[in-house]
Order: sequence, then structure tokens, then C-alpha cells
Amino acid sequence: MTLRQAVELALKQSPDVVLARLDEVKAEQAVKFARDPFVPKLLVASGLAYSSGFPMSIEGATPSIIQARAIASVFNRPLSFRLAAARENQRGAAYDAAAKRSEVAYRTAELYVDAQRAAQMAAVIAPEAKSLEAVLEMVRARVGEGRDLPIVLRRAELNLARARYREQVIQANLRSAQSALAAVLGLDPEDEVRPVDAETDAINLPIPDSADEAVKAALAENRELKALQARLAAKGFDIKAERAAWLPQLDLVAQYALLARFNNYDEFFRKFQRNNGQLGVSVVLPLLKGPASSAAVAQAEAEAAQLRTQFRTTRQRIEADARRAYEEVQLAQTALDIARADLEVARDQVSILLAQMQEGRAPLREVEEARVLETDKWIAFYDARANLAKARLALLKQTGELLAALR
Repeated sequence: MTLRQAVELALKQSPDVVLARLDEVKAEQAVKFARDPFVPKLLVASGLAYSSGFPMSIEGATPSIIQARAIASVFNRPLSFRLAAARENQRGAAYDAAAKRSEVAYRTAELYVDAQRAAQMAAVIAPEAKSLEAVLEMVRARVGEGRDLPIVLRRAELNLARARYREQVIQANLRSAQSALAAVLGLDPEDEVRPVDAETDAINLPIPDSADEAVKAALAENRELKALQARLAAKGFDIKAERAAWLPQLDLVAQYALLARFNNYDEFFRKFQRNNGQLGVSVVLPLLKGPASSAAVAQAEAEAAQLRTQFRTTRQRIEADARRAYEEVQLAQTALDIARADLEVARDQVSILLAQMQEGRAPLREVEEARVLETDKWIAFYDARANLAKARLALLKQTGELLAALR
């Protein structure tokens, strides 16, 4: 897979993303629940009964063939504020889901870089053991001829054993990295994902031009900060809802009943009417409030104070992390430049020794040892390249631009 393909698959199948989506759905349904009192509702039922004597009520309703009742809140400030709080919580859940998607994308890209580095190391380390085998045979022949000491042979054997062990370690790391990448993509445990070089290489992703721009983008786009802002706004509406509990509440009420004569209405009332309807308002005036309301206000205010403190500390942490992430990119770039220069020196040394060997002025052993050193420099170069890619990914995650850059 390419990096973009891996990220897209992770965003579709990652359990963390699925859970975040479910939280978002729950917040959306909470808004519908909070809006329910303001939506007119119609209830139709029957209170059919036979009356003997004076027609009495059935659970507070007049005995009737058909009963219909409609009700809707017209003015209820506590419920209005709770609806506003639910909408802010929904907005916060959306930011949380976006933050989780960014986290999954970052983790996927990081594992992709690890797998890519392991594959590059495995490719460059493969010829080393064969080269050292040739050196060992040459040294063994020279020792047999008495031209080298036995310690030279033991050193050659040790170098070959180290090379074979390092190849085993790198191959194991490669399989582990590919399996870990498959796991984060939601694939089967026995699957392995092999990265392919493409234009989406993480080292080429665009980043801010300065530390100040990185901090500005991080503070403007950070989902964690936006989610805290939404929760703080929701808590403010909760406080307003509790404080508005003393305000009057107004509901619109309409009802209809179809009555029957066998309930003796015509015997006990001067006039009987079969179809009956009412339309009016229900007004509730809270005169005395218990201690629960003031306690709820104090509790909500304390929670709001906690959120404000958390917001300030989070903002400071994000600013420091963004600045540090930008510095890490600069340091990683310098380390890569040094590793590249070191690699070029090692390659030039191999070229020089090859030319000297063709002229008979350098033995094969020195050439092969130089090639081993070149392999070490290649590994250091791939390490530095992977560290730079991870540093750029971390910076983009801090600035909130990671998903856009990876898509």
C-alpha cells in the first residue's frame, strides 16, 4: 500500500474511529431528545367505559370513545438552555471524532514509516553476509598459507556471525513492523502490509515555514482546544438553565373527546354534546425553589472553572509542543544532512579502494570491510530519514493539518 491508501483504510476500519463516530451519533440524538419538548405531540387513546350513576373520571380523564391530546412547550427557558447545551456537546463530540481520526492517521503513518525503514534496511543488509563470506574464505586461505595470523581468521568469522545476526534482527523487525501496520488497519493478525515508495512519502509532506506559524496553526486548528471550548459553552448553558428555573413556563395544550350517552351525561348535566374540544395554555409559576437548584448552579460553576483551567493549561501545552515539534523537524533535517554526507564519504571510500584493488594496491579484505562500513552508513541514513519523516508527521499532527496532507 501507499501511505495514502493505508491512512484511508485505517480511517474506515479503525475501532477507535468507529467508537468516536458512535459518540458523535449519541450526541446528535441527545440534541433531538432535548428538542423534543418543543415539538408538538399528539396522543390518541380511548377511555371507553360504561357508567352506572354519576360519570366519574378514569385516571383523571372523562370517559369517552376517543380521546386526543396535543401539547408543546412554547416558553421554557431551562429547557431552551439545555437544548443549547446539547448542541454545544454535539459540536464537542464532532471535534473529538476529528481528533481521533487525526490520531489514527498519525499512528498509521508512523507505523508506515517504521515498516518502510525496516524494508529499506533489509534490502541494504542482504548482500553483507555474502561479502563477508568471501572475505572469510580469502582470510582462511591466507592463514593456511601462513600469510595472516589466526586472530585475523577469528575476526573474520566474528564479523560474519555479527552480519548474519543483524540480518536476522532486521528481518524480524520487518515482519513485526508489517504486522503492526496490518493490525492498525484492522486486517487479520497474519496479514502483513508492505509499504511502496510513492509521491506520498512522509518526508515530502508540507510543513509550516516557521515556529511561529506552527504555533499559530496549532492554536487555531487544534481539535482538543475546540472540544474544550464547546464543553465550556455547554456548561455555561447548563448554568443558565439552572438559574432560569424560577421563570414561568408556558405550554400550548389542545384536546378533543368523543363522548357516549351510555355514560349518563344527559342525566346529570343540563346539556349533552357528543364532540368536545379545548385549546389553551398551561402556565406554571415556580414560586419557591428548593436547595437542589442552587446546588446544581454551584456544581456547574465549579465544573466550568475546571474546564477554563484545563483550557488554559492545554493551550500552553499545545503552544510549547508545536514549537518543540518544529525544532525537532529542524534537528532531524540536520541529522539527515549529516548522515547523507557521512554516507557519501563511505561510498567514495569504497570507490577508491575498488580502484586500488584493480591496480593491486588494496586487498579484497579492505574493500569488503569498507562495504560493511558503507552498509552501516546506509542504515544510519535510513534511520535519520525515518526520524525526519516522523518529526514532520508529529508537527502536522500538532498543527491540525495532518489529515489534509495525507489525503
